[in-house]
Amino acid sequence: MNPPQLTVLPPKLTAGSFVKKRAVSETNILKKTAIQQAQLIRDGEISSEELVRLTLERIHRFNPILNAFVSVFDRAIETARRKDRERISRRGALPMFHGVPIGIKDLNIVRWAATRFGSQLIPPLPLPFDDYTVAPLRRAGFVILGKLATSEFGTMPVTEPAIHPPTRNPWSLEHSAGGSSGGSAAAVASCMLPVAQGSDGAGSIRIPSAFCNLYGLKPSRGRVKNQFGLPDRRVLYTSGPITHSVDDAAAMLDVMAGLVNGRPHWAPPPERLFSEPGHAGAKRMRIQFVTRTALGPTHPDILKGFVRSLSMISELGHHVEEGILPDGSLEEFLPLWQHQVAQLPLFRWSRTQPVTCWLGSAGRMLKSRDIATLFDSLKARFEPAFATADIWVMPTVALPAPRIGAFRGLPAAEAFAGAAKLAAFTVLMNLVGLPAASVPMGFTRKGLPMGLQLVGKAFAEDDVLALSRQLEQAMPWRHRTPSI
Repeated sequence: MNPPQLTVLPPKLTAGSFVKKRAVSETNILKKTAIQQAQLIRDGEISSEELVRLTLERIHRFNPILNAFVSVFDRAIETARRKDRERISRRGALPMFHGVPIGIKDLNIVRWAATRFGSQLIPPLPLPFDDYTVAPLRRAGFVILGKLATSEFGTMPVTEPAIHPPTRNPWSLEHSAGGSSGGSAAAVASCMLPVAQGSDGAGSIRIPSAFCNLYGLKPSRGRVKNQFGLPDRRVLYTSGPITHSVDDAAAMLDVMAGLVNGRPHWAPPPERLFSEPGHAGAKRMRIQFVTRTALGPTHPDILKGFVRSLSMISELGHHVEEGILPDGSLEEFLPLWQHQVAQLPLFRWSRTQPVTCWLGSAGRMLKSRDIATLFDSLKARFEPAFATADIWVMPTVALPAPRIGAFRGLPAAEAFAGAAKLAAFTVLMNLVGLPAASVPMGFTRKGLPMGLQLVGKAFAEDDVLALSRQLEQAMPWRHRTPSI
């Protein structure tokens, strides 16, 4: 397997020319948040073209190591030039992220770009439209640089598709960046991007965010329009942001939810934008926590980090107490996942990877009527438990990031069962449809990042973001970066 072939930068402008002129290092610019980069562009401190070129240079330097991008767009530089012309000529307010680079997960359709869904089964044919997730991000002013790696059709929580080499964790190259939004997390953690779009069907935003020391937010069901325009009252997956900072995630949620530059989906709209400072309020919340799941024990280092985080939440003035959630087995949830995979319009399932083939083949035997009944039954069992607290807190993942290839070569059922342990704390939120975020909570003794999951009530992203902001101030994480 060969790494993806990426765009060659035109030699017209070099990063060093303007970095010296501004006495600002490349690394400092690329470590800034997306909101900060947008402000630099608005103020004329840097052009979008300069920022995009810097970003592309970093991608060309680090992507051959990390395999986060599967493609980079030739047209990105011309798009950035157009953003610069618009900044000079436009009299009104610019879009929130005008001229800022972003990457899109390869499960999403970007206009005139090939979308392979992480599978060698899908031909590289460009489509002439953006999907419902990408369109508002483009309207918000982002410059889309390329497509980001995913597991095949998003079926696994590690990003190791047959179509390209595995996506590696910037904090430890022998370990996985997680999945299925592994490319998104690896790109942001390595500062190849300030932010990235991800999607989450059982933890696919939160798991890679936890493994890569990032903030990842899965919105409530109904907050973000389904990328394909499907009815989504029973759909497990949704899209959300993967970022370094809570403020970037909140501003991206405003965009993705259609609260700015668009039209909101069916979730009740918030009283104000998620990015408005009022959402950082310090109201005292009732917090309940759990530390165990039926799928296996929690790693001792993660338990220690979790106890430290609980202590900090208590010191912030919130009421913290242990809670109880009903147990659920993998066998109960498995038909939902099998049925979802089986909806893929594929004819040659035998050419997919073993786990994908195993899931889809079983899912084709299931009836939609029975799956709807199972979905409603499981949701009714778990939903009342979450209503007993403002926020539920638990580890994002019970285990540190696995080594690359940990599930390779195993029988499909065994590989999926092993990988499913990574989603033990995350999958319930996709079933019930609650907003959930992964907040960085330190590192294991071996230097691998850990995540703290915050789960809010239905449509209460504002509460999740408020506590996230408090923890970001109390337990700052952006000062630590991986040395790739």
